[in-house]
Amino acid sequence: MLEDSESTTEIPIENEIEKLRAETVDLEDAPLIVDISDAVSERDKVKFTVHTRTTLPAFRKTEFSVVREHEEFVWLHDRFVENLDYAGHIIPPQPPFPDFENSRRKLQQLGESEGLMTKEEFAKFKQDLEAEYLALFKKTVAMHEAFLIRLASHAELRNDMNFRVFLEYEQEIGIRGKNKKEMFDSIKKSLFKQADDVLLAGQRDVDDFFEQQKGFLNEYHTHVKEAARKSDGVVSDHKHVINDHVKISSYMTQLATAENPQLSKFLENYADIFEKSRKLEFKKASDRDLKLTDTLLYYQRETQAAKDLCLRRLRSLHDFEEANKSLEKARTKNKDVHQADLHRQECQARFEKLSELAKSELKDYRGRRVVAFRKGLIEMAELQLKHSKAHYQLLHTSLEALRSEKNGV
Repeated sequence: MLEDSESTTEIPIENEIEKLRAETVDLEDAPLIVDISDAVSERDKVKFTVHTRTTLPAFRKTEFSVVREHEEFVWLHDRFVENLDYAGHIIPPQPPFPDFENSRRKLQQLGESEGLMTKEEFAKFKQDLEAEYLALFKKTVAMHEAFLIRLASHAELRNDMNFRVFLEYEQEIGIRGKNKKEMFDSIKKSLFKQADDVLLAGQRDVDDFFEQQKGFLNEYHTHVKEAARKSDGVVSDHKHVINDHVKISSYMTQLATAENPQLSKFLENYADIFEKSRKLEFKKASDRDLKLTDTLLYYQRETQAAKDLCLRRLRSLHDFEEANKSLEKARTKNKDVHQADLHRQECQARFEKLSELAKSELKDYRGRRVVAFRKGLIEMAELQLKHSKAHYQLLHTSLEALRSEKNGV
């Protein structure tokens, strides 16, 4: 159950949680199962209750729960990125920051405009905004849970010590904010890395597989980013249509004050059609947002993570080539040859291991992506078909009712 501590009211989403649990595998199939069993919104932060079940001997218990905030998810993600032992893996993208400011601003603006609309309009707009806030809240929980599930399902990453600390340590993880010098160093490091990435991105790979993957990922990332933007735009426009339903329904209700009682009843029925249609349209928009837009946004971020993997490999290749050059120079000068040769061997071993892991990760990423999109699109199509049938039935019965009312006018 989700709880909004600002209103101290519980938001019932047991059904949604149960649906997620229904897809959870048993411990016999997976030695580590992680889910978010509860979440609480406290103004500018969300506290997630992370529930873990495991048969791995590294953990002290077989089942436990801890409370974590978004910053601790970011901390965990950064630890994986900074660990060179995982350079050959696609690091699951960190979940987006829980941003409810836009929803709160809309609710505030609605409150300020209360005197400019009827009570019915205000109640309907408020109901839609609260439903929108709840949908965003559920999405935030789902994104953070997806991050943990990806880590828990990975044979290598799930054994990381920091991941165990995140899941098992009952107190808050002491995350100290960066001071000015550390922030400046971080920005400088990021700028140098971006410059290196630009130079490496233009370098041709010696392996045709990775060269092909690099080209595909660059093009795919562009397309999935544009598709996510357009899908989000469609959902936004759909919500404008839903708002228009509220206005039309309200206007029809106001017109239903005619002296002719039969005309009034006709207009009231007409208004009721738009009210029922509004609820169906809201479900359509929410399902599209969840099943398509969210999937596109997630794989936009994971494609970037796959591109980062390819860049890490190119950086390792560059280090290997530079080590070869250094060895040649050492041999020419007949100085520090042994040290240069050891360094070259280390760079070669690191590059070959990274390449082997990266090839496996990229193949797995392709299969995982296809399965996710297939699942999301099929579920969206089934839901849209269900809503369309309900909409058709609504319009059919409403049209019959309006005809009978019209004949009586």
